[in-house]
Amino acid sequence: MTGISVATSTVAQVSTLATNTALNVWHSASDFLIILVMVGIFFGFAWYVGRGPFVAIILSYYGAYAIYLVFPYEQYLPQAPAMTALAAHAGLYAALGFAFYVVMRRVVVSDFLSAGNIALLVLAFFASTFLIAMTYHVFPITSIYQFSPAMDALFMSKDYFFWWFIAPAIALFFLA
Repeated sequence: MTGISVATSTVAQVSTLATNTALNVWHSASDFLIILVMVGIFFGFAWYVGRGPFVAIILSYYGAYAIYLVFPYEQYLPQAPAMTALAAHAGLYAALGFAFYVVMRRVVVSDFLSAGNIALLVLAFFASTFLIAMTYHVFPITSIYQFSPAMDALFMSKDYFFWWFIAPAIALFFLA
């Protein structure tokens, strides 16, 4: 009987370890899958609509962020429940981003942009990571979703936020 109980105990420990490891790996992979899906969406947008509108979206992030930071009526946005607060803040940023996109598309960005597919992938990656960094530092996402420790290590630091923030602009300078 003791041999069977030891074997059962060992199998239970291995099973628990394997389950916990698999769940941790899946959680980390799913967070990075968010970035991959966003890169695919941005790349598809740039491929379908054109490079000029894609650059206008990237540039609109900066204008929207500037106005979002100084928005004087934030106290009127809902603060609870957490999902409603996140939706209100993200909606405000999206509306500001759309307004700046329209301006950038009409005034600044030309359709004669020369950027290859690799450059578009790099720009799509930096646009995606910019938005992920924004969720960490600007929007109240932590009350709704807990990212994996690997994502936290990449995006939670205030110093890293600066680099994720300027990465799309630097990439535009060199690649477009």
